[in-house]
Amino acid sequence: MLSIKEITYAFGNTEPIIKHGTMEVKQGEFVSVIGPSGSGKSTLFRLITGLLEPNQGKIVIGNQTSANRLGMVGYMPQKDLLLPWRTVLENIVIPIEVTKKNKLVKLPEIREWLVRFGLAKYENSYPHELSGGMRQRVAFLRTLMTGKDLLLLDEPFGALDSLTKRNMHNWLLGLWGELQKTVLFITHDLEEAILLSDRIYLLHVDGSSLQEIKVTLPRPRTSELIYQPDFIKIRKELEQLIHG
Repeated sequence: MLSIKEITYAFGNTEPIIKHGTMEVKQGEFVSVIGPSGSGKSTLFRLITGLLEPNQGKIVIGNQTSANRLGMVGYMPQKDLLLPWRTVLENIVIPIEVTKKNKLVKLPEIREWLVRFGLAKYENSYPHELSGGMRQRVAFLRTLMTGKDLLLLDEPFGALDSLTKRNMHNWLLGLWGELQKTVLFITHDLEEAILLSDRIYLLHVDGSSLQEIKVTLPRPRTSELIYQPDFIKIRKELEQLIHG
């Protein structure tokens, strides 16, 4: 689904923020990218989306090597960016409007997803009437409506309180089997990365190559897994890798 080979990127004449980065993401995987602030996580996402071009190396999405990657992935930033003057349903159909497809044809599918997302009663509500977790679910559903097989989620739960974040984890884990999407997920939260992911890539501040960590915990998972010895062991290993 995604192949990144030996990419290097620097802002102007500065030291490269990413050096010889290589990663592979298979179809249907959930892969997280972690690392300290300033290690290049968001830069990596901008390179994948095509907002930036690497100085060296190659990025392939779905077997397509293209200099113009814009529009090839679905992207969800940390802030939900819902339009306050639009209802939930009107926000969700934005990707369909952008592609000039017939949104009426998509409405039955959207309403099915609203039910699965627990939002069926809120399709005519406005963003200010929703909780933080509900707004993120709307933003996630809007990202799904791009129709892209690869979704890039940039700390989508980072602004939520710990209880709401835990509820979002359980919600996403319960929904994961239905999505049939490939997800690349940025987070600062180690527990979140381990709980959700099949594999984790670690970026270091010095821009060195992406380091892969496999998460061998069985699925299906719930948030109660964070108290298990195997989970705690992986977290300790990640902490040691991050702090050297």
